[in-house]
Amino acid sequence: MALAQIKIDATSERLAALEMPQGGWSGAARADALARLQAMGLPSRRDEYWKYTRPDTLVQAKAPEAAVLETDEKPVFSGMDRLKIVFIDGVFDAAASDDFALEGVSIERLADTGADIHWAQGLYGVLETAGQDPVERALAALNTAYATDGVLIHVTGKPSKPISLIYRHVSTSSDAILHHVVKVDAGAEVTVLENGPAAARFNKCMEVDIADGAKFHHVRTQGRDHERRAATHMFARLGTESVFKSFTLTANGVMTRNECVIELTGDDAHATVAGAALGDGDFHHDDTIFITHDAVNCESRQVFKKVLRNGATGVFQGKILVKPGAQKTDGYQISQSLLLDEDSQFLAKPELEIYADDVACSHGSTSGAIDEEALFYLRSRGVPKGPATDLLTLSFLAEAVEEIEDEALAEEITERLAAWLSRRRS
Repeated sequence: MALAQIKIDATSERLAALEMPQGGWSGAARADALARLQAMGLPSRRDEYWKYTRPDTLVQAKAPEAAVLETDEKPVFSGMDRLKIVFIDGVFDAAASDDFALEGVSIERLADTGADIHWAQGLYGVLETAGQDPVERALAALNTAYATDGVLIHVTGKPSKPISLIYRHVSTSSDAILHHVVKVDAGAEVTVLENGPAAARFNKCMEVDIADGAKFHHVRTQGRDHERRAATHMFARLGTESVFKSFTLTANGVMTRNECVIELTGDDAHATVAGAALGDGDFHHDDTIFITHDAVNCESRQVFKKVLRNGATGVFQGKILVKPGAQKTDGYQISQSLLLDEDSQFLAKPELEIYADDVACSHGSTSGAIDEEALFYLRSRGVPKGPATDLLTLSFLAEAVEEIEDEALAEEITERLAAWLSRRRS
């Protein structure tokens, strides 16, 4: 079917403002991504998976300006021993980054790999391409074609500390496109951390290939610059008895769209994707998840909680697809919102599509206000209304945070949530 003229014009204007990196092993994948992008066009509000989120500011040629947050707050994860890789407005900062040397892993920059042959050649754009079916993800194709940098992480063992990707926002008009590739060999295990606002507008893609018996842990915080806009994509492929666990905390941001596409291809694999979002005022946050079960005895969990007030909007679109032959599938999906006033809204679209008969799949979605009985109980015991509301809010978010396996990371996320709630009361 021919593209609508509005899509053709929007795509042409966006591409005219970009310059594709040339040469090297990624050239063929970039050319293929560009061809696919031109065929599908950038998303519009009429696209089924964008009906709850206006993509206008994510696709327009020039990034809308975003003020830079000035704060004395200690950066998240700063107290941990980690290998730091820093990007400022999408540009690698060597001076602020650590040496890439770490046992059990090799790390390179995408911008530095200009050779004709590289291990990432078999992965760059591959999982993103597979993730376009059955839903087109044009912003991910745009990323594969035009990403200016990123990291290529090949995990061969069990590194002694996490790899920390730090994104800093300095320019009010920055427009960053980063693409990361992570390959986790059989039996290996790695933790990747991400934090920071990245840019005025940020388009990021991460492709993760997890071999048999391997484990990938991912904890991300997005914020706290309020005027920033972001579209992120994570594509993961799981082998036999492998583990994928990802958690995202989002605080503030006028527009955030996080997509996660996971395919369980090996028996006895486990995938968890979870998130906690806190929005106040002009805040729109969209989690769109698609998990495909294509193997026997696999488990997946989707756990998303959003706290919204002062007219904030939360969106959840989550799907579990169980293919023929994927027996003994256990798929769990829950999306809930806590609306702290009558002006905020939560839009949810949970989906199950099952073609196997021996499965246990469930989904649920609810919206509600603070439990008045619980609030009365706390206040009757001397807890002021503000702190009491915060305690109940943290309790509501706890199920999502508990999906983080590392207790120290879970504790830090909880502390950040408590600090955000406390600031909003002051």
